Amino acid sequence: MMMTSEQIENWADELLGEYKDGRRELKHFEPELSEDKKQINSMIGSMTYSIDWMETGRQPDLYRGVDRKNAYRTMQYDEMEIIPDITEQLEREALYMDQEQRRSLLKLFRNFSDREMQCYLMYEAEQLSMQKIADRLGIKKSSVQMYIKRAKEKVLAVAS
Repeated sequence: MMMTSEQIENWADELLGEYKDGRRELKHFEPELSEDKKQINSMIGSMTYSIDWMETGRQPDLYRGVDRKNAYRTMQYDEMEIIPDITEQLEREALYMDQEQRRSLLKLFRNFSDREMQCYLMYEAEQLSMQKIADRLGIKKSSVQMYIKRAKEKVLAVAS
């Protein structure tokens, strides 16, 4: 049985109302033991958190969509083949990586922002100059320098 959008809105409004009623009842409840009071306060806090989430449609206490940005990024790297095979493009001997090396590289790339990864790979793998990278990406050369510097710092942090 498929629910219409109106039925879903009504269902969500009813759920939100039930949470608010439950929180109101908990606030008026006077437990006898201090341990019970701690438990009640914890329940009130959890209900307030859930109510805030339902009202705003976003996880409380997170700013500028950070919760969304990195949650999908990690899954994307786990499922995608992000390390391309460029042996045909190389003018030297082919490079091979075993599974452990690929996992280590993938773990390293998870720490990079998308722009850091682009700049670092163009600089190190493609051997492009910083100016060519800047031209290709449509950003300033100083930005490319900053992204590469950050990426190198992350590489050194993982290596040590």
